[in-house]
Amino acid sequence: METWNYVVEKIDGDYAHLRRTDVPEDDLKLVARAILPSEITEGTCLKYELFEYSIIS
Repeated sequence: METWNYVVEKIDGDYAHLRRTDVPEDDLKLVARAILPSEITEGTCLKYELFEYSIIS
């Protein structure tokens, strides 16, 4: 299973805009905050692995 790294670019109500950090990509991914760790803020780094997001330092 692959792992992707993201950074939270913007929080917009119940959604967060995520940007991949492991590949150069202009598009942001819109993700419901309900499936993200509750502690996220703008600038938080996340790892997506096995259908789950977790905070990385």
